[in-house]
Amino acid sequence: MARDSADLASDYQFWLQKLSVWEQSSTKETQQDTCLHLSRFQEFLKQMYEFLKEMDSNAILERFPTIGQLLAKACWNPLISAYDESQKFIIWCLCCLMNKEPQTPGESQLNSWIRSLLSHILSTIRFNMKEVGLFTEILGYEPVDYYPSLLKNMVLSLVSELRESHLNGLNTQSRMAPERMMSLSQVCVPLVTLPDFEPLVEALLTYHGREPQEVLSPEFFEAVNEAVLSKKMILPASSVVSLWFRHLPSLERATLHLFEKLFSSERHCLREMECCIKESLLPQAACHPAIFRIVDEMFRVVLLETDGAPEVLAALRVFTWCLAEALGRENKQVKFALKTYFPYGAPSLTAVLSQRPDAIPRSHRLQPLLHVSQLLREAVEDHTRGSPRDAFESWFLFAHFGGWVDLAVEQLLRMEADPPEGLLWLLVFYYSPQDGSQQRAQTMVELKALLGRLLTLLRGERLSAVDVQKAAHCPSADPRRPVCGQLVRRLLLSLLLWTPEGHSIAWEAITHMANTDAVTHEIVGFLDQTLYRSDHLCVAASRKLARELLQKLGAQV
Repeated sequence: MARDSADLASDYQFWLQKLSVWEQSSTKETQQDTCLHLSRFQEFLKQMYEFLKEMDSNAILERFPTIGQLLAKACWNPLISAYDESQKFIIWCLCCLMNKEPQTPGESQLNSWIRSLLSHILSTIRFNMKEVGLFTEILGYEPVDYYPSLLKNMVLSLVSELRESHLNGLNTQSRMAPERMMSLSQVCVPLVTLPDFEPLVEALLTYHGREPQEVLSPEFFEAVNEAVLSKKMILPASSVVSLWFRHLPSLERATLHLFEKLFSSERHCLREMECCIKESLLPQAACHPAIFRIVDEMFRVVLLETDGAPEVLAALRVFTWCLAEALGRENKQVKFALKTYFPYGAPSLTAVLSQRPDAIPRSHRLQPLLHVSQLLREAVEDHTRGSPRDAFESWFLFAHFGGWVDLAVEQLLRMEADPPEGLLWLLVFYYSPQDGSQQRAQTMVELKALLGRLLTLLRGERLSAVDVQKAAHCPSADPRRPVCGQLVRRLLLSLLLWTPEGHSIAWEAITHMANTDAVTHEIVGFLDQTLYRSDHLCVAASRKLARELLQKLGAQV
């Protein structure tokens, strides 16, 4: 690195002298010498940019005090600015000198001077700068006065041209050439975070030509996407959606960025998850099925890699709620069919699951639950077309709409008679989708026996934490199957929170259950879900108890 730095410093002095010679003379010999060195000078500019981008403005000026002179001489040399990609590298180097938050008059003056050079470079595309300079001189303006306005007007002019080009449609003579669109997007790569260029960035993103291939550079999309994700620029949601729709890697990067925030080492409650998901703009973008399918596929991969981790299931559920809200706000006459969002699920099943279960009156909830169970069971256990993939696809569809699981547990705990087999199957399938029919049937028998013991305790005179723990013990259960443990804990926690009798012993029972970090994390997730739900038994009392238990467990409420 030290050697590279020394070589660059040596080259720097060489090119500064060359530029001074070329600037002082415009003879035929000088022009020939310039042309002979253009490719080497462009390579120098590229190396210089790679070196400068790792430094801040003050460090650059300390290392290369005359860097401004070098870039200005290159900027005003028409042979250099017209050669290949030299203009782009000059712009990128100038942007490295820009002070994002100037603190002193000197830094502000430097920014103004850089803007003047950027104005010149962009204006050479459309205007004769000699004529512009003569005109402003006659009017009595100094460059410091007219360059900022020129830059602003230049951007607005390009924006207008893009919009006109978009409106002209098939009129090829009036449309901006694809090569120019590509060049313009490349020039904008280092400029995307500068406020002056935001209108141009937005216009480029929302431009839709009729070219068979993308006319904007991938580097432009990547630069804008990173700026949006790091909150260095704020664009309208429509522009961000257009970005993700046109550049798949940016959409994938945005989804991974959301996953990193949701599944970091620090636990997030569901309200925080909801805020993160909505701020990401992904639910709004996912209103288009093509984008939803990609985001959904990434959720699928994470679920498979984590063996259905509770926090991933919770995030998928919250994302689906946010998507439903966004679809509800969409004011379009023609909406996409549910089949386009969930192509692997039976349309009848998708239609039923997409209903809001909490909107169904309490006295009418059993039949829809049994209908959901019947449709799922047909899809999973139909041996004429069933397969492990079909079972997983049905479970993955069901996992989006976890509110039905809440209702199933609630119905089981409220029943006086024997629980319907459909409800038992629904819960067992949700918690152990990988099981075969025989294994699932055995778990249903154990679940029915557990419910019987718990309901018998509820009808007794006094409910105790010890009795609840004894009732929850399933001697025949396979200890190697942790899913059974999750299902049992879900029933116990529901009983403690959703029945008045369970409130008095909740903390004692939970301290018995929370014997590992994983189980404690699971309990915290369920309590947080109780706070997040808008409809369950004993609403006020259950929420108050859940909040108190979370505080005792040291979780963030």
